Amino acid sequence: MFDRATFPVPVLLAALAAAVAGRAETLQLKDGAAVTGKILAEKKDLVVVDLGFAVVSVPRGEIVRMGRDAASEPRNKSGRTPVVQEAKGGLYATATTPPPEKMVRELVQLLGQSVVQVRTPAGLGSGFFIAEDGHLVTNFHVIEGETKISLEVYHLKDGQLERRSYKDIRIVAMNKFADLALLKVEDKGAPGFKRVLLGDSDALAVGERVFAIGSPLGLERTVTEGILSTKTREVGGELYLQTTAQINPGNSGGPLFNLRGEVVGVTNMKLTFGEGIGFAIPVDQVKYFLNHRDAFAYDNDNPNNAFRYLEPPSRLRSAAP
Repeated sequence: MFDRATFPVPVLLAALAAAVAGRAETLQLKDGAAVTGKILAEKKDLVVVDLGFAVVSVPRGEIVRMGRDAASEPRNKSGRTPVVQEAKGGLYATATTPPPEKMVRELVQLLGQSVVQVRTPAGLGSGFFIAEDGHLVTNFHVIEGETKISLEVYHLKDGQLERRSYKDIRIVAMNKFADLALLKVEDKGAPGFKRVLLGDSDALAVGERVFAIGSPLGLERTVTEGILSTKTREVGGELYLQTTAQINPGNSGGPLFNLRGEVVGVTNMKLTFGEGIGFAIPVDQVKYFLNHRDAFAYDNDNPNNAFRYLEPPSRLRSAAP
């Protein structure tokens, strides 16, 4: 009934992309005014809009938001940079003040480097960096039974995206029952990675717009958008976020974002016979997994044992014969 969103390799596919021009959109300006019309052209420093009775050029520096419903969406009036708070241990970060909402196409440019393709001999999935030192999150079922793992990462260099493969990947921790895994890139000479911020799944509202980035069917950096259908969909005794954002094999382990660019879930499965019914692990469960990662630590010296048992407390060790 439910399909894990993991994709077997190798598969060859061809994708077609089409751009739609002349669409009616609203430009929300800094002074609170709004301009609605058809976008005739988008240049580096201005946007040309047909108002019906006149054609105007709007400087990009004056545009706060651009979209079909930009006038009705909340705006960041303060313009302040959100304050980032490091979690205990510094493994991931959250925003103490909500970041401003942005359009999906703006967020994709900012977040695309943080999402990776995870490859194993058995298949592929997705993942995302939570720390600049190379720690990343994916699904347990993406790497289940595998120790040979590689990543495909896109780095922004001189304004261009440069693809790079990393093959020295260590399994740090994993929880089969929560379907989560923590990995770390250990390739020599690896640069600092662009991380994402973890949000608050409890703060989500049903009907809120969300989007996913991943590698469905092996198509890297694919973006799908939808809404949050429900926050508490029970499947197999666990609660998941349900979304209309398309989730397909290969999306597993990828992030589900809100319009503030925060991760609110980890995509992991879809309804087999249905469209627009995808599921994601709430980010609050991800935080719990990361905060208690020592309890789920993986012993790389003994791959047959998925967990490492910690030594007893010093007071017990000293009393031992």
